[in-house]
Amino acid sequence: MLDLQRLRALHAVSVHGSVGAAAAALGYTPSAVSQQIAKLERETRTALLEREGRGVRLTPEAHRLVATAEQLLAIVERAETELEQRRGIPAGRLTIAAFASAARGLMPGVLADLAARHPALDARLTEADPHVTVGMVAKGAVDLAVVHDWDIAPLPVPPGVEQAVIGEDRCTLLVPEGHPFAGRERVRREELGDERWVCQPPGRVCHDWLVRTLRAAGHEPDIVHQADENPTLVALVAAGLGVTVIPRLGRGPLPAGVAEVPLDPTPVRRLYALWRTGAAGRPAIAETVRTLRDHWPRVAAQPSR
Repeated sequence: MLDLQRLRALHAVSVHGSVGAAAAALGYTPSAVSQQIAKLERETRTALLEREGRGVRLTPEAHRLVATAEQLLAIVERAETELEQRRGIPAGRLTIAAFASAARGLMPGVLADLAARHPALDARLTEADPHVTVGMVAKGAVDLAVVHDWDIAPLPVPPGVEQAVIGEDRCTLLVPEGHPFAGRERVRREELGDERWVCQPPGRVCHDWLVRTLRAAGHEPDIVHQADENPTLVALVAAGLGVTVIPRLGRGPLPAGVAEVPLDPTPVRRLYALWRTGAAGRPAIAETVRTLRDHWPRVAAQPSR
């Protein structure tokens, strides 16, 4: 008989792409995940993982087994949801994925609030980009995700995944003090064509928004520095190396040498909570979404200095 926990480990490797990432998502050590899959290989008398460079890849037989595992895990999820509904209180483990600035600026308060009010709920956070977390929710790798999209770059949500709006995060232009835009009441997007930009790498939502916005205004952005973390972008601006557009959430106080300037029109990114339709009845999901919405107005109103 196939062991569900071993199937869960194989499914996690499929979703996250490596044994190490799967272990982090499941809360295990990489050695424990490898042992689970090795036992599953012995049970099925089938090779499931193949070495590929420093990593691994799933064999064709493993991919077929993962498809079965997804069905079994969905059945277990429905059973757990029904039990939690009967109890009527948020309980059990709830895995949450959130993008970096939400993980830093929103989730600590939300998680602390949930822990204080619902001791039977074991909420666990992992940080990941929205392009990744949508698939993680759809495949059952996490229970709930906090994601964002921009006004000109909506985030596609697959069938079987539900969503609720948390709020809107407004973005501003950051420039070095002494820059011609510093002190302006507002800057139009059409004025940004000659700037040197610092931003996140290609493939990230913020990078895609910047490129699309400037091209729509008739400019090809001159991106001179790229970094994943917003504090790094702010530090590059403070050093006089370029300008950037950054959302308010999770940004923190601005250092000396950086001026904040409103843009016209104001760029807005929307925050959503995502969860699988099969888990929609879980009190833990409903309570977490409500807590996210309750905390958002206070987080959005935090001063920039």
